[in-house]
Amino acid sequence: MQPNRQLITIGDNLNQIKQLLSELVLYPRINALKWSKITQQTPNIKIGYPGQHLASLITGMPGERTGARGHDLADGSEVKSCSRIDQLDQCEICQAAVSRSEQFCPECGSEKVKRKEDSKWLFTIKSDNDLRVLTQEVRRLILILGDYPNFEANDFETLRFQCFEIWTQSDRHKRFKDIMTNYYDNIYLPKKQKNLNNIAPQNFWPYQYQFYLCNPILTFSCLVHNSTTTSLRIEVQTYIEPDLDRSSQPSLLMPAKLLNKQEKKIIITKLNLKNIEDIPQMITEEMRHDLPLRKSKTFSTKTPYQRRKRKK
Repeated sequence: MQPNRQLITIGDNLNQIKQLLSELVLYPRINALKWSKITQQTPNIKIGYPGQHLASLITGMPGERTGARGHDLADGSEVKSCSRIDQLDQCEICQAAVSRSEQFCPECGSEKVKRKEDSKWLFTIKSDNDLRVLTQEVRRLILILGDYPNFEANDFETLRFQCFEIWTQSDRHKRFKDIMTNYYDNIYLPKKQKNLNNIAPQNFWPYQYQFYLCNPILTFSCLVHNSTTTSLRIEVQTYIEPDLDRSSQPSLLMPAKLLNKQEKKIIITKLNLKNIEDIPQMITEEMRHDLPLRKSKTFSTKTPYQRRKRKK
């Protein structure tokens, strides 16, 4: 879990991270929000390539100018990006699409809007080679996430950007390989043998049970205050230097509320507790070591297409 110091060639990282976020993500988003009020088009800014730029600055490693056809970073790391910022929401009454900035449904005027935060990282594994490359050749996985830290409070003005690392060859992160192998063996291959089309890729959900089982290490985190104004401010909360050995870095704590009844029993036994109420609110890496994988759910990549009806 030691980054290759010889490949770390980018310096002045924190200053450049702030500048990149401002120029490639935040100020373009402000303009998109402004124009979306006129055009009624989605202001969502895709984070794919900006995420790769951000990963290079966080790790200090350049890319290889290969687009989507090669290594994302010089050391062979794979970068995956996910943004929950400006997701399209839905009216609970008429099911019409509602922009994140809209307080009322534009179709029926209802205040009952379902705010969504279900974007996730996707892993496409269609062959033994795909699985081998992801879980063996790729030694480090960089996960970039943009979201709202105060989502439950409907605070869509404050943004957060984070970077997590998973080292596929480390025993600490072996569950990642287990999860990807389970998807390929028990979901993808059986569906392929039945000649089913549109097999969904492996969904990897931020802040869910399987995510915490992989013991991801947070290497960067920042908040963006007043994000829809030109007086926005970036506050860096976490930053692990690019050349620092990750072996000694703690992984994220898992909220105990994610555990089901059987998983709670495992924790009770491991910690020699008497009651469920005695389980700590946050589960450490050591505590969750014996927790099992969960059965993966299957998804289809296609839903019936239906155009929205225009207002009369």
